[in-house]
Amino acid sequence: MELNANFDERAAVHAEKIEWKASPMPGVDRRMLERIGDEVARATTIVRYAPNSQFSSHVHTGGEEFFVLEGIFQDEHGDFPPGSYIRNPPGTSHTPGSEAGCTIFVKLWQFDPDDLTQVRLDTNNMEFSADPARKGVEVMLLFEDGNERVTLESWPAGATVKLEAVNGLELLVLDGDFMEGDEQFKHHSWLRLPNNGSSTATAGTSGTRVWIKRGHLATTPQAPAV
Repeated sequence: MELNANFDERAAVHAEKIEWKASPMPGVDRRMLERIGDEVARATTIVRYAPNSQFSSHVHTGGEEFFVLEGIFQDEHGDFPPGSYIRNPPGTSHTPGSEAGCTIFVKLWQFDPDDLTQVRLDTNNMEFSADPARKGVEVMLLFEDGNERVTLESWPAGATVKLEAVNGLELLVLDGDFMEGDEQFKHHSWLRLPNNGSSTATAGTSGTRVWIKRGHLATTPQAPAV
């Protein structure tokens, strides 16, 4: 399966406008944003766990990165509320589920093979810092290495924010909205810009908060070799 698989082009998905699709596990549904491959795939997805649902135990052969959007995500490592940011590097494993139900934004098979850094952050206990290069913009660093930089960003109401995609950029709207050209990005809208692409976003009247990743598309992504 290929979905938004041309990484030389801009891609956008307004997730709340598309239907949930059932996964192979009962009670676990998906809204796919990008995908290369079948059930084993390089994929970016919004995943919804119904109350008392669980995914089978599995190893993250290609790594897993996710951000909890709603509810409480659970596995044998703990309970993770909205705002939790997790990186499970290649070789790690868990049995994910949720007693109360939850929704997460998840990226699979997108790790550098040498990245073995485990990350578990609760951003509710972290602080934003002012970005000196962009007036009114605040940034919270979640992860950074030589290949990518992952942050939360808060844009004040009406702010014009330049999106420079040196080695690629993608973002997910967490709160508020913004305009990019004549297209409005609202709750759980997703935007990807290609290597060396650029665009301009204008935050809405309530401001905007986004999850954003930069630098991870320097080379063209490939499907997992399985």
